[in-house]
Amino acid sequence: MRTTDHIDALRREGELLAHAAERAGEHTSVPTCPGWTTGDLVRHTGTVHRWATRIVAGSLPGPVREDPMPTAPAGAGLLPWYRDGHDALLRTLEAAGPALDCWTFLPGPSTPLAFWARRQAHETAVHRADAESARDGGLSSVDAAFAADGIDELLTGFHARPRSRVRTEHPRTLRLRPTDTDAVWTVHLARDTPPRTERSADGPADCELGGPAQTLYLLLWNRLPLDAATVAGDRALADLWSRTSGIG
Repeated sequence: MRTTDHIDALRREGELLAHAAERAGEHTSVPTCPGWTTGDLVRHTGTVHRWATRIVAGSLPGPVREDPMPTAPAGAGLLPWYRDGHDALLRTLEAAGPALDCWTFLPGPSTPLAFWARRQAHETAVHRADAESARDGGLSSVDAAFAADGIDELLTGFHARPRSRVRTEHPRTLRLRPTDTDAVWTVHLARDTPPRTERSADGPADCELGGPAQTLYLLLWNRLPLDAATVAGDRALADLWSRTSGIG
């Protein structure tokens, strides 16, 4: 996807998040984020937006520690505060040029600008789904290309890092095959190394998850249950993903 596509997705997802949070109310529990209210979710996402804006606008080298979640604002000031941060992030990304040089923290797109536009689009999309789950559970759709891009970021970015907790006693393979895109991923799991993902369907797999890209995207982020997808092969391997793949 192009950087402009990610910025457009960030705009849309951020607006949907605010709308869902407004309808849910600040003190509603978020089923997909146990222990959080909608207010906590909005403050977290608004804080992350401001953190990313600070890094991009200041061309900051890293690592840059994430800003602490504020205890305020609350009540009527919360959503205007969130929207101000979301708008500032959009303006900052749109103003940044391809020569932007700043810190990034995942393998992925070739430029820092591409990285931050992509990361913030998916950060916001996942938390938009959280806000909608607090509202009424009805989820807005995203197109298959964006969902597949998010799957790729999660598998080849977050879970390529040593801190990924997805481990198996013996080598195993988990395959992800969306039904509405040509993308396929094969994730190689082991005991002593982080997951290694190939963008291919080569070789056998111990377990394969199938379904629309959006379903797999939210499932891999533990926003949907395994039963939302088709599971072929060793379901215990899919269950292990659900138990150990959370991103802290």
